[in-house]
Amino acid sequence: MSQVGSDFIPAGWHDITPRIVVREAQQLIEFVKHVFCATGDYRPDVPCVVGIGSSKIMISDAGVRTPSSAFLYVYVADTDETYARAIQAGARSLEEPSLMPYGDRRAMVEDQWGNTWQIATYLGSLAAQQGA
Repeated sequence: MSQVGSDFIPAGWHDITPRIVVREAQQLIEFVKHVFCATGDYRPDVPCVVGIGSSKIMISDAGVRTPSSAFLYVYVADTDETYARAIQAGARSLEEPSLMPYGDRRAMVEDQWGNTWQIATYLGSLAAQQGA
């Protein structure tokens, strides 16, 4: 069982880090930077670490590893704006932005590498939104 501040996890990392392996990793990194205002740069010799808010994703070029897509739920400040950037960047819409019963405004897109991105902004419980 892990412990906060343990010496087997690098500082600033979590116990689990999603890793996406694709062909054309550099283009996926540019997509993630454009859509989610991510930080990080492509490096061909090592897994690239991309930051989205307080989270990290590792993105690698396929080679010795087989490409594998991901299904990620990403909280953002503005679902509609982020969804629009994703569509503009070539993603395919799977769900337009709408209000979920658990209080998220959520949309879903698929990028050209087959990754599914659920884009959400937490707005609070529906009861609170409706004044109940």
